Amino acid sequence: MARHERWNSLLELLADAGQLSVEEAAVRMDVSAATIRRDFDQLAQQQMLTRTRGGAVAQSVSYDLPLRYKSARHASEKQRIAAATAELARPGSIIGLNGGTTTSEVARVLATRADLQADGAAPGITIVTNALNIGNELAVRPHVKIVLTGGVPRPQSYELTGPLATGIFDHVTLDVAILGVNGVAVEHGATCHNEGEADVNRLMADCADQVVVVADGSKVGRRAFAKICDTSKIDILVTDSTVPQSAVDDFTEAGIQVIRT
Repeated sequence: MARHERWNSLLELLADAGQLSVEEAAVRMDVSAATIRRDFDQLAQQQMLTRTRGGAVAQSVSYDLPLRYKSARHASEKQRIAAATAELARPGSIIGLNGGTTTSEVARVLATRADLQADGAAPGITIVTNALNIGNELAVRPHVKIVLTGGVPRPQSYELTGPLATGIFDHVTLDVAILGVNGVAVEHGATCHNEGEADVNRLMADCADQVVVVADGSKVGRRAFAKICDTSKIDILVTDSTVPQSAVDDFTEAGIQVIRT
């Protein structure tokens, strides 16, 4: 297991238990106590947990892990979801992308699609995003016009939030908004952990002709704290094969096209 994967698992265990001893964590992770001590020390230096004598206790940030730790979770599923989602784009499209590991994968696929390369002066596609990492990664792509919202970045997701982020949506229109979420359920719609991100994502959806939610199976049927939009606003859900057919049927009955990769 790679270090960041191990750290992610440790933080999830800590979030559930509230506190862990070195010995308990070593047994749960099937590694040596010395490895756990080093992990706890390094995570404490990053203020991801509080070190105690013989263990560690959780901090409030643990429920919403920084993007670099989330990237290893369900990686293959996210890559398949990204490939299927990118197929929905057409040359000349104006696409909204919020932040997150799955939408970051979508951005990478869009950046490498040969059929989206521009023939003339116009860009192949335009991407409007509040995600700093997506803007940074695609800024060097000549066929992609990148439009970044303003705002204040959240370190957990690299998403820009606040009034400077929301104001842009009075001035743009989108063909499609591709939204990563922390939860999506027929009863609750699309949700995320942070209310500031939800505000930006909601306006992005309101500006779009079509709303696509991308979510691996661990997020389907779940809800998070802040509501992005109702189920009725979602046109397409792109997810993975771990989602049971009964859940797919529920979304289909609600009028949402489900693409399961």
